Amino acid sequence: MRPDIVAQKGKQRLVIEVKAAREGRRDRVIPLLAQAILQAQAQARALSGSPRPVAILVVDDPSPALFEAVEAFARDYAQNVGVGIVAPGGARRFFDPALDHLNHGAPAPPRAVPREPVPHLFSDLNQWMLKVLLAPRLPPELLAAPRGEYRNASELASAANVSVMSAFRLVRQLEQSQHLERSDRGMRLVRLDDLFHRWRAAAMRPVREMPVRWILPGAASRRVRSALDAGGSDACLGLFAAADALGLGHVHGVAPHLYISSRAHLPLKHLGVRQASPDEAPDAFLRPLSASASVMRGAVVRDGLRASDVLQVWLDVQSHPSRGREQADFIWRRVLAPAFGVTGL
Repeated sequence: MRPDIVAQKGKQRLVIEVKAAREGRRDRVIPLLAQAILQAQAQARALSGSPRPVAILVVDDPSPALFEAVEAFARDYAQNVGVGIVAPGGARRFFDPALDHLNHGAPAPPRAVPREPVPHLFSDLNQWMLKVLLAPRLPPELLAAPRGEYRNASELASAANVSVMSAFRLVRQLEQSQHLERSDRGMRLVRLDDLFHRWRAAAMRPVREMPVRWILPGAASRRVRSALDAGGSDACLGLFAAADALGLGHVHGVAPHLYISSRAHLPLKHLGVRQASPDEAPDAFLRPLSASASVMRGAVVRDGLRASDVLQVWLDVQSHPSRGREQADFIWRRVLAPAFGVTGL
């Protein structure tokens, strides 16, 4: 893992990841930007001296709308990363006060009138409610969620077991972004290709996980089951292990990931694990969840094991270095594209 560029001027040191987009379309550029941000952060952590990670996009003739979209994404998801757009003709625009001196020939994107912050469309509860709206198109063995038609936010709130205000805010956001239609039968999500694009981009963020070793010897399957039993409703399989449990495994040989809700307050030994040292190969990975509604409420039970749902697995594996994109594409082709009538991402 090597940075594309390491630059230094005075005391300022930068670790730079560069991505080039063939087209200046938002749905092409934002996923590339998310990947560049993750890689720059990982590369900066690997170097001494705490260099600043920087993600740069090379885009032919970027439009003002693209500048605005990149600035919004950087503001929402990459506050500790320098983000910039460079055009082959020499124009440069960086959305970072520390890098303003690098700007050249690119007008600043138009500034909107200050307004109250808009709640994140893909917050924890919003993702759970999106799963509830999508659930009728997926079999219960792949997603645990109520299945019904909802005419308004109150009915959605009752089905999803959230506050009416939370449901109202989501419905309003979906309508403003033209992802929701109303009819006599109820509310219906539309323009799913764009919605899944945005959801996938929002999920591409750094995730904390802890490599662990089993305390007691024994078969891995027995140790995993014991840890999940100890965690109860606050624990479930994630990523590739969950894909296997759902009958959608495509990548093998990856240590299992276990989601543990932070509300469980369980010591490691209660789960039968200890933290692995840097020179030990991990038996499993623990991923603590501070906001767990979307993961835990949608989890299904397969062969006595709780596993995260098919949508969650698709979101979680896509940026994993162990052939995660391949596993995500497999789930998309096998389940999600046929279920939702979307051709591809």
